[in-house]
Amino acid sequence: MARLRASVDAGWIRRNLGIDYRRDASRRPAGLSVDVGKGAAATRAVQRELIDFDSESAQGEAFRALASAAPGGLDDFIAIKWPRGLAPTPGRRPRGESLPRADVLIVTWTMDEGHALSRVLTPGLDSRDDWKPYTKNYEAIAAEMRPGCPARNYKRLGTYWTTVIGSRRVTLFKSDSHMSQDGPKLANAAVWQQIIEDCRPRWVITTGTGGGIGPRLEVGDVIVSRFVSFDCQRQFKTLNGQSYACTENPPLRRNASDLFSYNAKFLPTDNTRPPQIIKSTGASSGILTTDFFGFDNTDNTYGLQGKGDLSEMGDAVLGMVCAQLGARAPRYTIVRNVSDPQINSSGLTLAQQTTAAADIYKAYGRWSTICSAIVCWAIAATA
Repeated sequence: MARLRASVDAGWIRRNLGIDYRRDASRRPAGLSVDVGKGAAATRAVQRELIDFDSESAQGEAFRALASAAPGGLDDFIAIKWPRGLAPTPGRRPRGESLPRADVLIVTWTMDEGHALSRVLTPGLDSRDDWKPYTKNYEAIAAEMRPGCPARNYKRLGTYWTTVIGSRRVTLFKSDSHMSQDGPKLANAAVWQQIIEDCRPRWVITTGTGGGIGPRLEVGDVIVSRFVSFDCQRQFKTLNGQSYACTENPPLRRNASDLFSYNAKFLPTDNTRPPQIIKSTGASSGILTTDFFGFDNTDNTYGLQGKGDLSEMGDAVLGMVCAQLGARAPRYTIVRNVSDPQINSSGLTLAQQTTAAADIYKAYGRWSTICSAIVCWAIAATA
């Protein structure tokens, strides 16, 4: 009989992170603090911390010194043995200001998601260090953004590169525009429309990490969904409850999950099984886009349960833009990995639970993203 996973509690955190929040709070470096205050500014600060966290820097080394049980950086990545003829082959440096035309456009969001996606799909070329900055119409779009947001700080909308998988041309984009950071004018929608018009892809994939909803999901599981809904309680209340669905399920090469095994040892030791690919069948098992930093716990503090299988902070904007494009819209899907699972509310304060959700991402988000990057490969190979 398979062992059932318990929700994350203080024991899980000690075993899989090596952190004791009562003992270690005083020795936590200031640069690794988590703003657990209330209000829009605190919510944006937590979201920004996860967007910017860079495990492949001194910041990552400092976190691993605190989280002694966490796995190492992506230098430990084990090369995947791809099926013959389907190994991702990075292109040369792109030219011009537009994103290159592609059969598939893949978009990701955080620093660590970019590192992991590029390690899998543009081997030898990192999204932070090597991909080309994307600045097309930057001034006009940035004028609609909040001062201090990532795109305005970096003075670009993102970075990008190309790869080929079999016969499929793929453009990869690491966005510096974010629904949670850009401000109330939702400039991220303009970015989506522009990059879709640039690439004119058959399929668009938005991909990255997220919080698992419910007790059955483990770190590294991958949700594939054509269903996405807004759950907005703050800045974007007018979008709350709006749901979108692509009319087609994405193609998915069989046995893609077999390739997870190369790097599965870097996932939590408390996982009770290998990571799985889970296909959504409707909005209630789809992706939930929030405008607050919410996570699932056994108290259902943020009311996420029953609304989807995973919460994140932006994918429904793609659904909205495609609905607005109508017949001109590409097909799209969401590929999200569980970077933090349900947290047990007993024995941890809500502030400690918030810190735990962030810390689990910092420890395992790059490794769980390897799984979703493989699923993106599996879709692109058959799209």
